[in-house]
Formats: sequence, C-alpha cells, structure tokens
Amino acid sequence: MASPYEWLIATRYVRSTHRRGFLSFISLTSIVGIALGIAVLIVVLSVMNGFARDLRTRMLSVTANATLEGLDGTLPDWRAAQAVAVREPGVIAAAPYVAEHAMLTHGRRVIGTAIRGVIPAEERRTTGLAQRLTAGSISALTPGSYHIILGSALAASLGAKVGDSVVLIAPEGTATPMGIEPRMRSFRVTGLFHSGMYQYDSALALINMSDAERVYRLASPTGLRLALEDPFRAPQAIRRLALALGGGFYVSDWTRQNVNLFRSIEITKSMMFVILLMIVAVAAFNIIATLVMVVKDKQSDIAVLRTLGAGPRNVLAAFALQGVIIGLAGTVLGGACGILVAHNVEFLVNALQRLVGTHFLDPRVYDLSELPAYVEWPDVVRVCGVAFVLCALATVYPSWRASRTQPAEALRHD
Repeated sequence: MASPYEWLIATRYVRSTHRRGFLSFISLTSIVGIALGIAVLIVVLSVMNGFARDLRTRMLSVTANATLEGLDGTLPDWRAAQAVAVREPGVIAAAPYVAEHAMLTHGRRVIGTAIRGVIPAEERRTTGLAQRLTAGSISALTPGSYHIILGSALAASLGAKVGDSVVLIAPEGTATPMGIEPRMRSFRVTGLFHSGMYQYDSALALINMSDAERVYRLASPTGLRLALEDPFRAPQAIRRLALALGGGFYVSDWTRQNVNLFRSIEITKSMMFVILLMIVAVAAFNIIATLVMVVKDKQSDIAVLRTLGAGPRNVLAAFALQGVIIGLAGTVLGGACGILVAHNVEFLVNALQRLVGTHFLDPRVYDLSELPAYVEWPDVVRVCGVAFVLCALATVYPSWRASRTQPAEALRHD
C-alpha cells in the first residue's frame, strides 16, 4: 500500500512545472499516444461489430432462418410438413416457397435473376422483406394476377418502374412443331423492395407461388422457409424438424449459407485487434523512456529521499505510481474518445464524404451503403484492460532502477 508522500511524489513528477516541463511534455505525449491507440482500436472493433450486426439483420430480413427441401427439389406434402413445423418449439412460422431462376426483359435490357414464389400472408410471418417495400404491397401478389415485385437495384438496371410490364423467360423450353421455344410470361410490376443488401436488391424478384408453379410447371413448392424465435439456434431447429418428419430432406440455414462470410469477419476482427494493439504497445514503451529520463534527472532527489528514511520499496512505488497514472489517464481518455467516436462514426464518415465529394462504401462491392458501428462492452473492457496491463508492465524496469539508486553515489558531486 503506497504512502501519501509516494502519491505526492508521483503526481508532482507527472505535472508540468518550469523545471520539469520537458519531462512532463513527454508524459503528455505518452498519454496521448496510449489514448489514440485505444480509441482507434475501439472504433475499428465497433465498426466491424456494426458491420456484422447490420449485415446479419439485413440478411435475415431477406433470407429465411432455415429451409427444408425435398431431395429432388420439391416438397409434395408441404402442408403436412408445415403443420409439424409450426408445432416445433422455437418455430414462429413456416411458409412454402418456390425458388427458381429466370431472365427478365424490359425493352432491350435483359438481366438474369432469382425468382421466389411466395404466399403473401405466409411471407409476412417468415421474413421482414414485406416491411421493406418502398412501393406497392406484397398483398398485390394474388394467384393468377401475374404481378411481380422487384428489388430496387434490379428495377433500376431494367429501367422498370411500378406499372410497367416485364417479360419472364424461364430456363426450360416448350416443345412445339417449330422446335424448342423458351417459356415466357409477361408480368406487371406492382412493387419494389429495398433490403439494403445489393446482392439481393439486384438479383431477386417475388411473384405469387401459384403463378410460379404455373410458369415453371411444378406440382408442388420447392420447400418450407422457417422463422425462428432464436435465429442462432437455426441448425438445431431445422435438424430436429427433419428428424420429426422422418428424414429424407435437404436442410440448410442462414449460418451454413454464410459461414465463410461471418468466419472471415471474426478472423479479421481478431487480426485487427492484434495489429492495432501494437500502437498501444509502442505508446506503453514510451512510458519506459519517460520514467528512465525521470529517474536519471531525479538521482539527487531519490538520494535525499533515501537519506530521509525511504526504502527501495518506497522509491519503487513512487515511480511505478507515476507510470500507472500515465497509463490510467491514457486508458480512460482513449476509452472515452473511442466510445464517443464509435457512436458518431456514421455522421463523421458522411461529413467526410461530403467534404471530399466521394462515396467510400460502394454498395455493389460491400453490400452496405453506410458504415454502422456497434460498441460491445466486452471489447472495450478487453482493449482497456490489455492496454493498462501493458502500461503497468512498462513501469517495472524504470522503477526497479530507481530503487537501486545509492545515495552516496548520487550525492558524490553535489
């Protein structure tokens, strides 16, 4: 336990005076360096957390938590399977769907896209896509109407708007006396959706499930799409449902479909933590240089303290406290600045984009048009804790060197 005079000595050496201005300036730069490293690390980790969180939220608004399909790509007895699915614990809803591919044409523009046949009432319960329509309503997808809802980027690429007609060309052909002709059907655009993920907004279109079955000449839907209370338990839930139905199904879930993406995010986050921690380590090493200079400058003061009865442990405590104060000040300042910047990073990035006249996040490349940030307190505690430990370790050698000062040697020339 440090005595009051040891605290007094430590704080006096940290504060600037006319005689110790240069050393106190070095202390200030050490504090700023530690704070800068911690703030950058917290902001980077928060941006990566926000990116993963926002990507996951938008992804789950478009894709199902889990899917159940027949081995041949169809699910003939889907109503019985749906009845069993909704009775499973943790399952909110189960909706049938048709998943196919097609070419959409409008004027001279032709674009390949994914077609999803849905039942509007069921779709509202399984995903949040029905709430992301920017024009029209999903209720317009009535059987036999041949209406279609396009992703916003897909509609822009086709040059189509609500009320226009687009032609759907199925990959299967129809045999006629004149040969194989492509199967085509005109659809009227009745709505647009914007999920915030370019890969879906540019390559997904919704039609009624009955219309999809007619166009593709299917006797049953492709499978069931499940919405769960806890999306993170999707692998266990869909496996349990398949076993309850007797097996013989192809099952998948959102974690399996995007496992490489989220794994790469976690690996990148870990690597960024290690790399940016080097900034904090460099700033912590500055404490060593600062304390070594203080010890060299205060040889006579240390000798006087020793002659007045201070032991080596008291001297060591005084200089260790000085390093700890510097480390604690830098840690607190860096943590506060990092959290503040992380909470306002989207505003700052938008302001910088307006200032330089460019857009940093191209949605066609990054799937997101904004830079979200989400502060996770375990990350803040881990960053600040490791930084403070590094700063505390940096005080060991200079403090030990100060405690080894011999009064007679230090006062020989005084």
